[in-house]
Amino acid sequence: MIYLFALIVLVLLYKYTTKNHEYWAKRNVKYEKPIPIFGTDYRNVVGQKSITEISTEVYKKYPKEPVVGLLRGTTPELVVRDLEIVRRILSVDFAYFYPRGLGRNPEVEPMFYNIFHADGDLWKLLRQRLTPTFTTAKLKNMFPLVVQCAEKLQIVGEEVVNRGGECDVRDLMARFTMEFIGACGFGIEMDTINDENSLFKAMGSKMFRPYFRKYLMIAMYDLFPDFRIVLQKLLRESDLIDAVTVIVKNIREQRNYKPIGRNDFIDLLLELEGKGKMTGESVERRNADGTPEQVEMEMDLTCMAAQVLVFFAAGFETSSSATSFMLHQIAYHPEEQEKIQAEIDRVLSKYNNKLCYDSISEMTALSNGFKEAMRLFPSLGTLHRVCARKYTIPGLNVTLDPGVKIIVPLQAIQTDEKYFDNPSQFIPDRFNDPNVGRHKYAYMPFGEGPRACIGK
Repeated sequence: MIYLFALIVLVLLYKYTTKNHEYWAKRNVKYEKPIPIFGTDYRNVVGQKSITEISTEVYKKYPKEPVVGLLRGTTPELVVRDLEIVRRILSVDFAYFYPRGLGRNPEVEPMFYNIFHADGDLWKLLRQRLTPTFTTAKLKNMFPLVVQCAEKLQIVGEEVVNRGGECDVRDLMARFTMEFIGACGFGIEMDTINDENSLFKAMGSKMFRPYFRKYLMIAMYDLFPDFRIVLQKLLRESDLIDAVTVIVKNIREQRNYKPIGRNDFIDLLLELEGKGKMTGESVERRNADGTPEQVEMEMDLTCMAAQVLVFFAAGFETSSSATSFMLHQIAYHPEEQEKIQAEIDRVLSKYNNKLCYDSISEMTALSNGFKEAMRLFPSLGTLHRVCARKYTIPGLNVTLDPGVKIIVPLQAIQTDEKYFDNPSQFIPDRFNDPNVGRHKYAYMPFGEGPRACIGK
């Protein structure tokens, strides 16, 4: 009896996990051959390859195909190689592809109320309310806080040089970004640059530290979408969001629930909170006459904490990665390092050797160096979208159903010799001419379209 039951379970599991194996064949799309349970993403699920590595392999394996089909468990995924199709998905036909599909239900895990992970109406309301907080004027007001942190970094850098030996630049950059995120985000000076055991450093490390249980639950969540309600409860981690909520709550109370003129991120959120409910047109629901419904939400403590958490996370990982890769490249290309240093000296001499927002905008060689480092090593190697309603790709006659995931293989595109000469080489001067005849979507380390990075 037990054997019969086990056999029935195995048969049902096989049928469930192979139900979409012919999805791309039916649409005449070239695809990788799937296997039961894992689909085509076995190597990613077991930790052998990242999604970036897999999508890059697929990109190179099918050089003549505009799109290539994959399957993550039972969920169809489409790797988009053709830049015109990329342009349509990210911008022109954005109404069909507004979800990223990277988050989970924020009602269960409040940390997913943040603008990066949010989808649908939640994302739209947050985006329209938060976008004005990242104007040039407001970032300019925040810049003195960054300079204070940079001066600390300069002292540490001098100590490293005088001491000699090796230096873990990735760790140093992580501590530096924690320092200015603490100042610009929380209004707190934690001295993370000098204190390797600071609270912010511990929070950042915990956020990105993998461990088996979490890895297994995320894999199950991806492979068995029909069971996500149960799996998300097992995935829920409250430590980080609870810690950030307490910090934000205390700062709000200290500031009497009003901006105090510090010009940090929490000041900006308090300003938004004071404006009352966020309202706007729905991207998900429509009235009987076809017009969008009106939707609204509050910028409450939970929502504020989620924004601060993603501000913290994005800064910790993306900023430290970008600066680390940049420093790594110029260490191997001393001629570029000398060029950047000469430019910095020349520009700062115009500003009494004081670093300011305007001086940074004049440092073209420095900017080009960062652009080239982000071309070779983008902080996010892939961009993700989800088909929200039935969509037919123009010119291909391929119809996608709601729920199909889109992967834009960003790192593969940005290192394709079709768009960049000598793509594997570090050549910052390739960005000297902004009018070079290159497809706009061949370089997009911050994404493109309405869901591009808000700090772009």
